[in-house]
Amino acid sequence: MTHSFSEFSTNALLKVGDESLLAEYRQPKPMALYAFIWSDDSEAKFIVDGIPVTLPQHSILALTTVQYFQFAEGERLKVYLFNRDFYCIKDHDKEVGCAGLLFFGNIKNPVVHLNEKDRIKFNMLHEVFIDELETKDTIQAEMLRMLMARFIIKSTRLLKAKERFDTKTGDTKTDLLRAFNVLVEDHFRTEHRVQFYADALYKSPKTLSNNFAKLNTGPLKIIHERIVLEAKRLLMYTDKAAKEIAYELGFEDASHLSRLFKKHTSLSPSDFKKQHS
Repeated sequence: MTHSFSEFSTNALLKVGDESLLAEYRQPKPMALYAFIWSDDSEAKFIVDGIPVTLPQHSILALTTVQYFQFAEGERLKVYLFNRDFYCIKDHDKEVGCAGLLFFGNIKNPVVHLNEKDRIKFNMLHEVFIDELETKDTIQAEMLRMLMARFIIKSTRLLKAKERFDTKTGDTKTDLLRAFNVLVEDHFRTEHRVQFYADALYKSPKTLSNNFAKLNTGPLKIIHERIVLEAKRLLMYTDKAAKEIAYELGFEDASHLSRLFKKHTSLSPSDFKKQHS
């Protein structure tokens, strides 16, 4: 059964239900909505940006609006879909601390694993969600947004614990990585230099590199991976030529994107497109 909330004045939309909410994604298409997909006692299978993803039982997958998603199989799933007008990740990031970690991460799809104690807490939260969706009153929207904030905060805490981020020092390295990821998401089509992002964060490029090295990544690597990911999406799911894609991603010379793409995939953009056509 699907429960929906919509708000005419703001265009806010929230849907909570089972795998039937994913029926329209039997063929790959952009998510368009933020999503949490929660497996219960069996695993589920998807294709995200052309890559097969198996979601283990008792796990939650977070997806952003720009990802191409295809539902392959899964039963007894809990699915949350919502748009920016219902809950803006960036506007609420000071509350929940998720942007650039749970959402806007460029390296991998974040999966939150639930132990038995976590499952009890999340199932209780889910029941409260359903109860509020069935309660039509003047504070329903506020209550639902509060519940979504709680869901995101709990998921973010578990993800941080899983990734073993340093919480004893105020998690400053993680915060820097999150802020960097959000900036990259906003500017990767036009800004390819680390210096731009360092200036925006009031850091030197060397400081960024030193901090990210301790998290087993690097600022230039993050920028390049985001560019290549977008190029893959455009090559797989649109009819745009490699030259057109290069221009869209901020390259005046298509050969520059081609070299970067081949470095990360071992294929030229045209060969990649043929392989995935």
